[in-house]
Amino acid sequence: MEITNQIEAYLNSQPEPKQTELRALDQRIHRLMPHCEQWFFDGKNDAGKQVTHPTIGYGNFTITYKDGHTKAIFRIGLLATTSGLAVYLMGYEDKKFLAATYGPTIGKAKVGTYGITFKSVNDIHLEVLDAAIQHRAEAVN
Repeated sequence: MEITNQIEAYLNSQPEPKQTELRALDQRIHRLMPHCEQWFFDGKNDAGKQVTHPTIGYGNFTITYKDGHTKAIFRIGLLATTSGLAVYLMGYEDKKFLAATYGPTIGKAKVGTYGITFKSVNDIHLEVLDAAIQHRAEAVN
């Protein structure tokens, strides 16, 4: 299935108001990254087992594992979680940067090494989320 169709099917599968909020965040990310490559990860491992939440991806990032092998993945990820929504910003070398830089001002969200999770877009300051996405989108791998 084509990526845009996979994304649309994923969005359609989400209950309201999560679906509307995901669509709004998707549009925000597209405004910040208008020419980025789109990804869709269904959350399944090579054996077909569900290991994580399906994720819409934007842009490119190359992850290097400890053993030296590399893998191309998305730079920004958007997904629905059991309790809300999450935006992943891949590739920070400083594991404390995201939380220290955006955590104090983003609102009611949990900010970790790579992820910002929140119950609803109404709980966060979207301009702070935009700044975090923009910062990571402009980074060189």
